[in-house]
Amino acid sequence: MAQPNHDSMADAGDVLGTYLRSQATAFLRGLRLHEQSGADAAESGVAARSLRGAARRISGSLATFRVVTESSWADGLRTELVWLSSTLADEHAYAARLARLMDALHRLSGSPELPAPRGSAGALTVGSARAGALLDRQLTLARTRAHSATLQALGSSRFHAVADAVAVLASEVPLDAVAARGRVGEVLVPLAAVAETRLSAAVSALPPVGDCEAAPSPYDADHDGLWHEVRRLLRVHRYAREVLGEDVTRPAAASEALDRHRDAAEAAAASATAARTPRIAPATAYALGVLHADQRHEVEAARAEFQHLWLREPAVTPR
Repeated sequence: MAQPNHDSMADAGDVLGTYLRSQATAFLRGLRLHEQSGADAAESGVAARSLRGAARRISGSLATFRVVTESSWADGLRTELVWLSSTLADEHAYAARLARLMDALHRLSGSPELPAPRGSAGALTVGSARAGALLDRQLTLARTRAHSATLQALGSSRFHAVADAVAVLASEVPLDAVAARGRVGEVLVPLAAVAETRLSAAVSALPPVGDCEAAPSPYDADHDGLWHEVRRLLRVHRYAREVLGEDVTRPAAASEALDRHRDAAEAAAASATAARTPRIAPATAYALGVLHADQRHEVEAARAEFQHLWLREPAVTPR
């Protein structure tokens, strides 16, 4: 996704405009694919991911480089793109969560079909099938509702207004007449540095990870929000680097670790919600508890992986 590195003396408006137009084109391409996918769930999912990716990049760039654009226009479009990206993400998220939890149940039981005991945990054998059925009912219902919400959103006048705005963006970017004439090194680079500073502050506020005494329990979800915020800020930072044509290999790898963190945290929350279902059998509750613990350990592993990727010192190339 990175572009060739830009001359720091180039006009800020030209560089930002080129990036925004390319993402608007990607958005419209994803929209066309989504319309052509029909009932094909796989193609529809690919198109939706393309739409979300372009929408996030446009909204993130408008947030970071807001002063280079017409601010009122940027604020309005960014709000609508955040709404659209969130709406499109829900259906896929529920489907992926269910698949993740079912795979984990099978892995924990040692059977790809019917979970079997591991060690002496006979209760897991009895409860895992019921736990899987309960999760399937709950998450399939949530996915169905999200699918309906997506269809309603895509048919709404609000969505068509967003699509029209992005279509205009593909050919013309409303820029601030003064800031857009500034140089990349004097305008875009300092704004990108602000995004990086916010990310660094959020990373510094994270609780310790590992076996140290100050590290919170892996079963404690109270700190998940701090990590989700780092994930959001890292994404904004990565998109700012893309605008500047810089290498995004390290931010992309760290983002993938935090994606896994989010997925595991939400899967753990889903298993905990299922365990609170009234009048479920003890064996079912036990299986859901084992599943919850497994996903919380996945959360801890993703946190450690992020810290390894992000906090290690970058290699210095000899001159």
